Amino acid sequence: MTRAPSLCGVILAAGNSSRMGSDKSLLPWPPGSAASLRNTFLGGHIAALNAHCDLVIVVAGGNEEQIAPIVYSQGAFLIRNNAPELGQFSSLKLALQDVLNRGRDSAIVALVDRPPVQPATLTKLHEAFLESSEEDAWGVVPEYDGQHGHPYFAGRDLIEAFLRAQLTTTARDIMHSVAGNLRYIPVDDPHISLNVNTPEDYAHLRQVTSE
Repeated sequence: MTRAPSLCGVILAAGNSSRMGSDKSLLPWPPGSAASLRNTFLGGHIAALNAHCDLVIVVAGGNEEQIAPIVYSQGAFLIRNNAPELGQFSSLKLALQDVLNRGRDSAIVALVDRPPVQPATLTKLHEAFLESSEEDAWGVVPEYDGQHGHPYFAGRDLIEAFLRAQLTTTARDIMHSVAGNLRYIPVDDPHISLNVNTPEDYAHLRQVTSE
């Protein structure tokens, strides 16, 4: 069965950014850019996913009021995880259930604590996802320098596998268990696996992006 072209973007942004000391959603993107609603990690992710999706859902936690202006200024939808302390997987399950509730069967999942990927990366992944049938692949995952990352494309079977899983597991555990049903696509983009968790991480990102 071929895939329906309709996609829903998902951005997980409910973490408390404790090691960064400030909300990673609000970090200027690109680093050093003038402050604006669009020029943030979150704004960059929404803009990137909007180019490939019918709609974008952002999961907030206690930072809901702070990130809402960015979300709504770019036409995205905001849902709140009332128990973000249960971990990132709880936000993922909440978002994917919302994807199904909105009548979509496929999603692109991104993490706000990684810089937005290059447009060519998303295009390559999207094309690979559309070229694969639901029987061929439950999802499409980017790979750079031997590491898997985000954003990944999830079809209905992968979404349901996540929703069936207990909160005590992780998305990575589920994806490892169904690895034979996934397509791993090499991309020339280190951002797929680049976590920005501390001020030092962000300073390094600013340095390498300005070179």
